[in-house]
Amino acid sequence: METRIKTTEKARFDTKLSKKQKDLFEYAATLGGYRTLTDFIIKTVNEKANSIIKEHNTILASERDKEIFFNAILHPEKPNAALKKAAKIYQESKVRHSEHK
Repeated sequence: METRIKTTEKARFDTKLSKKQKDLFEYAATLGGYRTLTDFIIKTVNEKANSIIKEHNTILASERDKEIFFNAILHPEKPNAALKKAAKIYQESKVRHSEHK
């Protein structure tokens, strides 16, 4: 599940970076066809933030799945009526199948 933060409220973000970093970012922005360095930085950081959040959520889901799986293995529930019926039908079909050989 990808998380996107949308808001109409504006906030300012200021940072200091080296001349070398700024030149590199401006060059990449130009190569990427971005209108401004700000557009490039906002789009790139937004994509990276969404990627990190998605990866984090995937790991959390995987951890929950693992917990559910191992809990089911270690503490299985008793078979319900439907499962018992299915097992009986299966056993009967095995017997019928072996009689036809």
